[in-house]
Amino acid sequence: MEPELTPERLVSGLVKLLEVKPQGDDHFVGRKKRGGVGRVFGGQVIAQALCAAELTVDPARPAHSLHAYFLRGGAEEHETDYKVERDFDGGSFSNRRVVASQQGRPIFSMTASFQKHEDGLHHVDCAMPEVPGPDELEPETEVRRRFAEQARPEARHHFFAPRPVEMRAVEGRHWMNPVAAPPRSHSWFKAVAPLPDDPRVHRAILAFASDMTLLGTCALPHGLSWARGEVVSASLDHAVWFHEPFRADEWLLYATDSPWSGGGRGFNRGRVFTQDGRLVASVAQEGMIRKVVPKG
Repeated sequence: MEPELTPERLVSGLVKLLEVKPQGDDHFVGRKKRGGVGRVFGGQVIAQALCAAELTVDPARPAHSLHAYFLRGGAEEHETDYKVERDFDGGSFSNRRVVASQQGRPIFSMTASFQKHEDGLHHVDCAMPEVPGPDELEPETEVRRRFAEQARPEARHHFFAPRPVEMRAVEGRHWMNPVAAPPRSHSWFKAVAPLPDDPRVHRAILAFASDMTLLGTCALPHGLSWARGEVVSASLDHAVWFHEPFRADEWLLYATDSPWSGGGRGFNRGRVFTQDGRLVASVAQEGMIRKVVPKG
């Protein structure tokens, strides 16, 4: 009998999944998702690559940015190999290049930058959006249960699967909504159980979650639904800037917008705030997005 998937077990499993195993000579192996089938989630690869890069840098130099490209889809049934190149170690900054591969084929590349702490000029010209707090919103498990019955049979298991990171959408999920909406959305997210105090774990969880809901923002003006099979998409590139310390086991607001789409691509931006209004991270992503043309 499988042990009960408590919130603590879910989060412990996610932390373990995002850890990478050193193989020597700056090579690392990322675990495959237990029971996973189909295409590997992009946030998993981003987070594992970041963890691999961080293991080659002085812990006194935390990551402040990463820029990544998805080259081809990875498979959940395979582990992922990460090769890190130590491109630069200066007086204040370090830079690392990471290539992720499966079965000898590159699927992802990333450059990350690290900086030792220093005091400097400080300003924030980005007010936190005025939206309802997470406690005022319906729990995600209830939303997913309600939508599952409307989804295609082959997609329903995605709605019922327990998740280590909960997201509560301010505007409500658009999975089955055919009505066009402005290309903006707001979601609160956090790990469903306490995380270790290691800041690297919290950065990994934020990097993992930053690939959730973001690409869907550019589909909102078109009233298209993944759950109904009306659109196909894939991340092309992804960037994250870490501004200030945060905890990913406390509610964070993910405010996303999409200023442009065209040519089979959509551009999306994200800002991550703490509940007290601090801007702690920024995200940008471009993805392939295409309307499915019915056969016949």
